[in-house]
Amino acid sequence: MNAIDTLAQLGTSTWLDDLSRDRIESGNLAEVISEKSVVGVTTNPAIFAAAMSSGSAYDAQIAQLRDANATPDEAVYAMSIEDVRNACDIFADIYQKTNGVDGRVSIEVDPRISEDTDATIAQARHLYQEVGRKNVMIKIPATPGSIPAIVKALGEGISVNVTLIFSVARYLEVINAFIEGIQLAAENGHDISKIHSVASFFVSRLDTEVDARLTKIGTDEALALRGKAGVANARLAYAAFTEHSELENLPDGANIQRPLWASTGVKNPDYSPTMYVSELAGPHTVNTMPEATIDAVLTGEDIHGDTLSGTRAEAEEVMAALSEVGIDFADVFAVLEREGVEKFVAAWQDLLDSMEKKLS
Repeated sequence: MNAIDTLAQLGTSTWLDDLSRDRIESGNLAEVISEKSVVGVTTNPAIFAAAMSSGSAYDAQIAQLRDANATPDEAVYAMSIEDVRNACDIFADIYQKTNGVDGRVSIEVDPRISEDTDATIAQARHLYQEVGRKNVMIKIPATPGSIPAIVKALGEGISVNVTLIFSVARYLEVINAFIEGIQLAAENGHDISKIHSVASFFVSRLDTEVDARLTKIGTDEALALRGKAGVANARLAYAAFTEHSELENLPDGANIQRPLWASTGVKNPDYSPTMYVSELAGPHTVNTMPEATIDAVLTGEDIHGDTLSGTRAEAEEVMAALSEVGIDFADVFAVLEREGVEKFVAAWQDLLDSMEKKLS
């Protein structure tokens, strides 16, 4: 038993927030599974940008793609799909043992089309078919333009990782989209017991934005609240998950959509490296962590039971106190949602620019 196993007993699955061909081909990914109890992997444009822009692991495939006159977009997705497909094979045993709950590998749609519903669902279908593995999850952002695509993807039997959720209000839209999508899948004759979904709620980015505003306010009351928004906001999301009455009326055989805590590597070195893990542990959740955070959990002694159940009142007090000192959460969430997409678009564009040079 290690600390990650303890988290699993509390109901929190640990997924690695990183993937590269080096990890796959060196055996490191299999090692992380066996030695660190990791049961899934998530990717995003920034992760693939980092993986493909350095080293030589992709050189052979890039040469093949160059000979085939592939565009940068085609090349990036061809390499991403191969990595995800191979990772899915490595996680296949976990997928089978957990009946599809874990053993999942996520791949994200192009962030540049996040407001184009038709383009998003078309690419979700394409990625699902091209990866060709039952344990793949297609990541779709929780933007207004992509919410209908989430419904359609689920309705077509595609397991979905809904990403870039910052506010509880947006999360409630995601829950409703999930319910609608599962009902649609049942109507379309899909085996809904095979459809799984997670809702990725970003944590540390909220503290980074709120802490900067608290520092600017500068009062003792404001400064004392630094580092508290991320956990409190996530706990309110968890309360929304546990209290949403319509989730109890899903079609027979349907799986719940688990909350997933994303962006769980601390950005402020003054904070405990495990604060977004130890304070967000509880039933029916996923925590996707950078490996440094996983290592901090494994070497620390910070896991202290279920820290999610029954925390609504305390979380509401924290959020109310933040509002009282001058934090405008409507503006905070609007900024984070916009910047979240912009950061992924920028990472994707950098990768495409780099790939264009390599192909030429």
